[in-house]
Amino acid sequence: MVCTMPILRALLRVARAVRRPSQGPAGLPADDEVLLDAPDERLSPALVAAALGEYGPAAKLMATTRDGAEWENRDRYLGRLVAFARSRDGWLTDWLAAAPHDPDALLVKAQLAVRRAWESPARAEQLREVGPLISAAAESDPRDPVPWRLALDHARGTHATHTTFEALWGQAIQRSSHHYGCHVAALRYLSAAWYGSHRECFDFAERAAEDSLPGSLVQALPLRAAFALLIEGPGTRTTSVQEERIDAAADLAIALSASFEPGDPWSAEVRNLLAFVLVGRGRWDEALEQFRRIGPHAASFPWSSVSEDPLGRFLEARDDTRLRVACAAPFAGRADRGGPGGHYA
Repeated sequence: MVCTMPILRALLRVARAVRRPSQGPAGLPADDEVLLDAPDERLSPALVAAALGEYGPAAKLMATTRDGAEWENRDRYLGRLVAFARSRDGWLTDWLAAAPHDPDALLVKAQLAVRRAWESPARAEQLREVGPLISAAAESDPRDPVPWRLALDHARGTHATHTTFEALWGQAIQRSSHHYGCHVAALRYLSAAWYGSHRECFDFAERAAEDSLPGSLVQALPLRAAFALLIEGPGTRTTSVQEERIDAAADLAIALSASFEPGDPWSAEVRNLLAFVLVGRGRWDEALEQFRRIGPHAASFPWSSVSEDPLGRFLEARDDTRLRVACAAPFAGRADRGGPGGHYA
């Protein structure tokens, strides 16, 4: 069987532009049903209110996560609120004016300042200036590990020493020993792109995953290490040992993905990352299964790392995966074509 995949992809793109079906093939949602970074039912009202200049629902949401020690949810919601505040922060200004010492408002303020500093050409200098904001957020609620995740990101950007970073790491895990965001921040510090190596990255990630709780997102940490290696650059050669570690990380993440319901928005980013790595390894059938489990929940990460159009890149990778699986599958009834009752009988 000759698989004319480039032609098929071109035809599919044209067909999609002319008419998008309501039901996608291979058990996948149609392209026009897929949403990028769609908020869940808790975050959505907060974002709608913020668009109207009202901070009340965001304040209530963040307070609820703090009161209930929902540290993973708190970190995730923080990132989404800050992403919105980057372009429209009037609601945050009003919130800080009304409650200047509110731990939740201080946390959003600090994360926004860190995000803007990272985007500045004078990154290290700008990050040093926002250090007091992180300290204020950390002091406002000593239980909260999320400000310490900010501190870890801040330390990486300001070229902090290993000793300083280790001290911050100790403070973070003292508050939540399995906090995924803090582990990701540490992994980035140890990455080959910053102050470590791929080996250190995998060593840390694999040990953390072994020590994590069942169903913890920390079990996806080796997948992060695999991703860092895969996107290092075109032409990068991987050793057989590295490839084994990448595949082992994917296997662990597949088991983690199976513990969540299909279409679950909570696990969407991990599943998007898993699909990316499986595609990178040419494990097409497993990648297609993850695209099915992702459902309509495309995530900016990791696709934004390789494209300025993350949703388009997600859909392209999904199409490519589906086509490769289809091309590898034998035609139904192909073996009967020459026999009695076959097509050519």
